[in-house]
Amino acid sequence: MNIYVVYDSDSGHTELLAKAIAKGAEGAGAVVELHHVSEASVHDLGGMDAIIWGCPGHFGSISDGLKEWIDKLGYLWATGGLVNKVGAVFCTTATVHGGLETTLLNLIVPMLHQGMIITGMPGTLRENALYGSYYGVGITCPVEDTDSAGNPLVGLSEQDIKLGRALGARVAEITGTLLRGKGQGGS
Repeated sequence: MNIYVVYDSDSGHTELLAKAIAKGAEGAGAVVELHHVSEASVHDLGGMDAIIWGCPGHFGSISDGLKEWIDKLGYLWATGGLVNKVGAVFCTTATVHGGLETTLLNLIVPMLHQGMIITGMPGTLRENALYGSYYGVGITCPVEDTDSAGNPLVGLSEQDIKLGRALGARVAEITGTLLRGKGQGGS
């Protein structure tokens, strides 16, 4: 099974989350293509079984880099090229109430327009029970986390990494189940 992970990242936090998601999917048996939005091609999506996209939240919405990339999906919409592919989303914000869930919901909308099957994060997943979101993975990377020179620290907590890996694994497991149901195998 093939999973495409595309992300936009301002300061590196979203890239680290994308890498954790890719690791989780690979650990569950998927072949993962991981691309920054500047290197991603919408023409690769037709051969994918699942697509996961994410970005930093910009005032509760999609970053301009990822939005510009998503806006190139019109031909896939017109031909049904993404119908029934599994989709999931992720984001980062700089503040606790910086619009995580609003950004996640905004990221889901284009997937729904494409006819994709959205995979969220249920509260029964241990990693998600107290810390996550049902819509995907959204984490906060506080702007006050700086070194002694005032430079922002770029890193994720152990919990953030667990959430990312859990989303990747969940998408791979659901995609594998759907492919087996279609008689296409899942590994």
